[in-house]
Amino acid sequence: MHFARAFVIAAGLSAALIAPASAEDLLDGVKAKGTFTVATEARFPPFEFVENGQIVGYSADMMAEVMKALPDVKLDRLDLPWQGVLPGLAAKRFDYVVTSVTVTKERYDAYHLSLPIADATMAILKRKDDASISKPEDIAGKTVGSQTGSAQLQALEAFAAELSGKGTPIGGTKTYVDFSEAYADLGAGRLDAVVNSLPNLLEAARQRPDVFEVVLPTFGPKTYFSWAGRKDADSAALNALIDEELRKLGQSGKLAELQKKWFGAVMELPTDKLPEPAK
Repeated sequence: MHFARAFVIAAGLSAALIAPASAEDLLDGVKAKGTFTVATEARFPPFEFVENGQIVGYSADMMAEVMKALPDVKLDRLDLPWQGVLPGLAAKRFDYVVTSVTVTKERYDAYHLSLPIADATMAILKRKDDASISKPEDIAGKTVGSQTGSAQLQALEAFAAELSGKGTPIGGTKTYVDFSEAYADLGAGRLDAVVNSLPNLLEAARQRPDVFEVVLPTFGPKTYFSWAGRKDADSAALNALIDEELRKLGQSGKLAELQKKWFGAVMELPTDKLPEPAK
């Protein structure tokens, strides 16, 4: 009787040892259900935006390539306000984030951020007829807008503090749910400038060259855009798959091809690993 019980227990332990490391492995779950659910904020052209009812843009083209590694899986892409994207990932409301997540130290520590997908260094957009702003420091005394809860707003606030320390404070900041509202206020003269990442501002100026102009040089540290997964054991295999597919896109030249298509130029990006941001 005791021998039989011991045999059953031993058999059970052996089965446990050869079982998968996690019964809830996210990649296995995605393959089993045949759906990969990701979140995006489709109001960030040219990275992601809605056209004819479909989410299109640079990241959509990238995902079309990545999904070739999951041939029997359908991509379900949710369009959410930015303010709910990372909290929703942490709460496991979807599998992964495929939108332009600006890399910060706080996010680097809290999430698995993918290999860089684009340059995200900060810049300033002004009205083309505004001769009073010709360099970043010229926003002193001006009212400047950015997106609520964004790394771009954090960069603006840090730059504003730097200017204030030099005795040239900005006139104030204004926050918006999405950047299209900020651009509308800038164009209408209700705002003096907008801070966003350089690729996005180049796109805004390309769309309305008679109204907007990008102020160069950029300001602040070199920054990148990434995608994001949860930083846990269950997500490790999925995170690794996405990183490997992004690495292949960079090494094959496909990523450069997509950058030329959507930005008109190629960006120099790390392909081995995401550099850890400074605090």
